[in-house]
Amino acid sequence: MYQLSLSLWRTCVPYVVAFLVVQAARLGVDLDNASLTAALVTGFGTAYYAAFRFLEHRFGAAWGWFLGAARPPAYRSAAPAPARSEDLDVPEGG
Repeated sequence: MYQLSLSLWRTCVPYVVAFLVVQAARLGVDLDNASLTAALVTGFGTAYYAAFRFLEHRFGAAWGWFLGAARPPAYRSAAPAPARSEDLDVPEGG
């Protein structure tokens, strides 16, 4: 459950930062169009997330703090599904 919470937190932080940056930028600019604000938040949030994921991957986990946690979530690989009889190549009658 912690890994899920961590992944959601690290996804939300860039959009919170983006929202705050866009709101700060609006202090001097009159942006009445809600669609423009939403597009700016989405674009900036995506760019912010991508940039800090790259920095975290390339230069170390400390950059992850800008995403809300200093390490990415670690997921266990799923166990292979059991083979079903219809998936096997068994000749008919055999």
